[in-house]
Amino acid sequence: MEDESLLESFWAVTRRLRHRTRVALEPWNVSPSQSRALGVLMHHGEMRLSALAEHLRIAPRSATEVVDDLQQRGLVERRPDPADRRATLVALTPQGTDTGAAIRQARAAEGERLFAELSPTDRATLSRILRKLHD
Repeated sequence: MEDESLLESFWAVTRRLRHRTRVALEPWNVSPSQSRALGVLMHHGEMRLSALAEHLRIAPRSATEVVDDLQQRGLVERRPDPADRRATLVALTPQGTDTGAAIRQARAAEGERLFAELSPTDRATLSRILRKLHD
């Protein structure tokens, strides 16, 4: 029973953080998957669509839709892959880089607001536990 309560608490906090993140993303009118794609490209640089799909853990067709939407908004561009003329790379535009940085800051601020409710000791403990579960 105690594990069930822990699991429910974990999912409740996850839903709360997702909701707050969606609200934080509203000024840029991007979906969570578009936001994640911008983040991956900011972190890893230009890449093939298939690699982006792997990073996002979505089907290549879904990644194509995400990139199409971002490209239509001027946030990414497709470029020929110099290593393989048949392949295409996806890269951030300057506007995409600026938008990605602003989103990253907004998400960090939202996370900070959520975790500010915890004492420094509780934050350190939670961080340690989450790292352990992540690994």
